[in-house]
Amino acid sequence: MRWASRAQFFGSGFIFATWGVHIPTVKTHYGVDEAALGLAMLAAGVGALLGLTRASRWIGHYGARGIAGFCGAIYALLLAALLAMPGYGALLGLLAVFGVVTGVFDVAINTEAAQLELRNGHPLMSGMHGMFSLGGMAGAVTGGAALAAGMPAQWHLTLVATTMAFSIALSARWMLPKEETTFAGAEDKGFRLPRGALAILGVLAALGLIAEGAIYDWSVLYLKQELGSPQQQAALGYASFSAAMAATRFGGDAMRARFSPAALLRGSASLAAVSMTLVLLADAPWLALVGFAGVGMGFANVVPVLFAASARVPGVEPARGIAAVSAAAYLGFMAGPPAIGFLAQLSSLTAALYVVVAFAAALAASARHANPA
Repeated sequence: MRWASRAQFFGSGFIFATWGVHIPTVKTHYGVDEAALGLAMLAAGVGALLGLTRASRWIGHYGARGIAGFCGAIYALLLAALLAMPGYGALLGLLAVFGVVTGVFDVAINTEAAQLELRNGHPLMSGMHGMFSLGGMAGAVTGGAALAAGMPAQWHLTLVATTMAFSIALSARWMLPKEETTFAGAEDKGFRLPRGALAILGVLAALGLIAEGAIYDWSVLYLKQELGSPQQQAALGYASFSAAMAATRFGGDAMRARFSPAALLRGSASLAAVSMTLVLLADAPWLALVGFAGVGMGFANVVPVLFAASARVPGVEPARGIAAVSAAAYLGFMAGPPAIGFLAQLSSLTAALYVVVAFAAALAASARHANPA
């Protein structure tokens, strides 16, 4: 069951990385600027918000396994249509649907991971998110290789879409049965904004994922546009970030067992802030790659720490806690990139990405809230 959940996280990371690698391709294909690209990302964010209002109820009714298999496969297949839309307006509609299924899929696999961690009695969440990062690294590296080899972008997107859809749908069959990932009252209560300790954790997780999402969606364009790297080399920014994040997350469960959540969150967020400052001050692509790796190491354990804490809030069903906080976090993940796009249009992409530094610093300053139990 754990390997099935790992496969879901890996597929999610691979798909998202493929989207990240082709953001410059989408920008060129539809002839849009940073503000219009940011609006397209906002469409995905709005779609995610709509999906998140239903995710808890759907998981309560169908279980994480059914929702992950269905929404994950649709999420993958939509990649193949990114460059096939008749115009920019149709792209906005596609990305809205992309956001809906992505948001629900994300809540489903995180609910599954939280239940596995509670069931096994020892930390697993960091390793699961490590698989997302590993998938991101693999997606970025293979995407860069496909571009370098001259593979048409549409061929690459279609190949990834079909492969990942099959992998996600197949692995979902071995996830936990429906009875272990549903929770009482979900069908009646549906989505509710988190309150109290869950609200604080949700805000912190949103800050972390706004910053993390900015790297996923803008790192390739930053290296290409601001530092002059060819697109196939610029993809290494995403790969460097994801590889460092994956490596750190695979050791993250051991660190979570050794250090308090507050100490680990404070140190991690501080490293992310310093490393992102290095990226933005660097005048050479190789130095920026080193900085992106440091950012990946810094953000690696932010979400696992906060998601695990949400499953330990007194008086809250673990599955409902993880669903509520992951919903708030994912909203940040989807809202951050379009906000960066609009700020970039007003000033520059370099200036806009200082948001990552600011939010990482805010996380470090608020680390004491990481253990509400």
